Amino acid sequence: MRELKNNDAVQLFEDKKVRTAWDEEKEEWYFSVVDVIAVLTDSPNPNNYWKVLKKRLKDEGNQSVTNCNQLKLKSPKDGKRYKTDVANTEQLLRIIQSVPSPKAEPFKAWLAMVGTERIEETIDPEQAIDRALETYLSIGM
Repeated sequence: MRELKNNDAVQLFEDKKVRTAWDEEKEEWYFSVVDVIAVLTDSPNPNNYWKVLKKRLKDEGNQSVTNCNQLKLKSPKDGKRYKTDVANTEQLLRIIQSVPSPKAEPFKAWLAMVGTERIEETIDPEQAIDRALETYLSIGM
C-alpha cells in the first residue's frame, strides 16, 4: 500500500483518540485497528488484545484480517511514525463484530458519521477547517 502523506488525522470517539488516514484516490478512511480495540475494550494492552484476536480470526479464515494493510501513523507516545495495522470501514465493521463490547453499536454509528462528514467536507471545504479547529481545541493542542 502506498503511503498516505499528510492525510492522517486524529478523530475522537467519546473523548478517545483514533488515528485515521484518508485515501484521496480511493476516497475512503483507514482506521488504526489498535486504537479501535482500545476504545471498544478499555484493555490495558490493546496491542496484545489485537495480536491475539488477529491470530484467532486468521485461524478462522477471516478475510478482513488477512486484507488489513499497514500505514505509517504518528505514535501518540513519541510522535514518530510507525507501521500500524489499519482497516477501512468495511474491514473494521467485520473486526468489530468479533469484539464483545457494549460500545460496538455506538462505534458503528460514529463510523457512519465520520464518513458522512468527509463527504460534506468535500462539498464544502470550510466545514473541514471548522472541524479541524474544533478537534484541535478539544484534544488540547
